[in-house]
Amino acid sequence: MKRSSPAAAPAAPTIPSIPRTHVLPRLAALRTAPIADLKQQWRTLYGKEPPAFSRSYIESRLAYRIQELAYGGLRPETRKRLEALGERLDGGNAVLRRIRADNRPLPGTQLIREYDGVQHVVTVRADDFEYEGRPYQSLSAIARHITGTRWNGWVFFGLRSGAHA
Repeated sequence: MKRSSPAAAPAAPTIPSIPRTHVLPRLAALRTAPIADLKQQWRTLYGKEPPAFSRSYIESRLAYRIQELAYGGLRPETRKRLEALGERLDGGNAVLRRIRADNRPLPGTQLIREYDGVQHVVTVRADDFEYEGRPYQSLSAIARHITGTRWNGWVFFGLRSGAHA
């Protein structure tokens, strides 16, 4: 009599290595690839289903992952140093580490809004916002400059819905 074996656990996905010579062409191709292709790359490179986030998020994470697989991730010393810095800032409370003190986008984030057929790009900086090479203290001031009328800047740039304004 033959014994039936228990159901085998699904095999862990095999994540491909990426030759360094393929990094730049793959990064460039992300910009023009259809979203279906980006999601398939996510499945291949992460071994799981892609999140239901925006195209720009998926592109940026894929770009990081391609470079990580080609060049390697953070060194263990770097990870330990970052962890130590986090503990100094939040007293070792990992929950606090995941919560931002405010909902302001991180410095370096670019906010893009098309208005009257013109694309407007704002760069978030540590203490202000940059638009057309000039600093502004608020997104509302930038929205007023662009439109000529009063706007809630967070709503104008899509960071908050009009219902919450």
